[in-house]
Amino acid sequence: MSGSVKDFSEVNRGLSEENAVFEALRCMNCVRPTCMKGCPVCIDIPAFIQQIAERDFAGAAATLKKDNMLPAICGRVCPQESQCEGACILAKKEKPVAIGALERFVADWERKHGMTLPEIAPPSGKRVAVVGSGPAGLTAAAELARLGHTVTVFESLHEAGGVLTYGIPNFRLPKDIVRAEIEQVKALGVEIRLNHLVGRSVSTDELLSYDAVFLGTGAGLPYFMDIEGENLNGVYSANEFLTRVNLMHADCFPEFDTPVKRGCRVVVVGGGNVAMDAARVARRLGGEVTLVYRRRKEDLPARAVEVANAVAEGVQFVCCANPVRVIGEKTVEGVECVQMEMCDLDESGRPKPSCIEGSNFVIEADVFIEAIGQGPNPLLISMLPHLDRARRGNVVVDDDGMTTIDGVYAGGDVATGAATVIWAMGSAKKAAAAIDRHLRRE
Repeated sequence: MSGSVKDFSEVNRGLSEENAVFEALRCMNCVRPTCMKGCPVCIDIPAFIQQIAERDFAGAAATLKKDNMLPAICGRVCPQESQCEGACILAKKEKPVAIGALERFVADWERKHGMTLPEIAPPSGKRVAVVGSGPAGLTAAAELARLGHTVTVFESLHEAGGVLTYGIPNFRLPKDIVRAEIEQVKALGVEIRLNHLVGRSVSTDELLSYDAVFLGTGAGLPYFMDIEGENLNGVYSANEFLTRVNLMHADCFPEFDTPVKRGCRVVVVGGGNVAMDAARVARRLGGEVTLVYRRRKEDLPARAVEVANAVAEGVQFVCCANPVRVIGEKTVEGVECVQMEMCDLDESGRPKPSCIEGSNFVIEADVFIEAIGQGPNPLLISMLPHLDRARRGNVVVDDDGMTTIDGVYAGGDVATGAATVIWAMGSAKKAAAAIDRHLRRE
């Protein structure tokens, strides 16, 4: 792959039909399939793989959509290596079955050959409000609509999808894929009201007038390092940077008037998937990009494939270092960092970094992007009385996703803190089942 990438077209091209069948035939059809235990949304993995092996692609799509209405998305962005594929019995001695690639193949095949909907239960007469149209909100809405409930989704932005639309770059998740799967959710009878901010354009009284409420507002509040110079022009959170490129078309400047500063020298701090996304986007906008991470390269929490892609695309890695100051008068001129040494293991099992005194050095830069995590946006949460929150601001829920307000449930990052798309979907699916029981008084 070229280190001077300039376009946002999808990097991974997926499997051909013949390769998909060949890969499906590698499945051992285990009597006790361990792969299913690794799937947060409980897809019948052996069944859909067997259908691929038999070239019953339509049947495989139907099997997938019984448990997951967003298969093309999950096939692209789920960390299968630590979930279903990591639990595959073949992984013990050789490469696991490429379950994610097969899921993507089936979803893409169905989109080209005609999409079908799963069975929908008779109307229950119950109304459910879903706040947020990200992976958790879409999953909860789809599940509840299939169970016969009338679902209305309130989305504050002008396009649905949440992090799928504004957070993940097009070269990892094309937006036409996201829109196609959202249309499938709407085809179940789900109404999505865009530009509806709960607490402003929709009152909390109106929200609570529904028979049940699901909160799926995600983790849209970025964390900052609280270092000198963060107020300079050219400093962004990864959240703002990616939103301006993905949703506000900053990559199309000057055709659109919401650009980000296109730096010649960009420094990104962080080591997760969001940091890799920000670094790779900055490369496509023409920047020479340096990613600073406070631990060793082998400790990076991002998916290995995303790290490999970033390296292949020319992102430079400076590990065992951490920014301590952004240099400049009005705009960013550089980032002062300090070298780190690895000490005892922390709670996550990784070595705990500490500063090496006198090891400061400067990386020249005109853009600085902070990708060190995010938490739940407190705006809506603070408007709902009696809604308990944990120390980091996430909504407190029980095992079924019920909050401390009767009939109000939550799932995804707003309840768990920032996690993966598939974990958000898994918690939303569990909460939707609990909402159904609540509405039917079971």
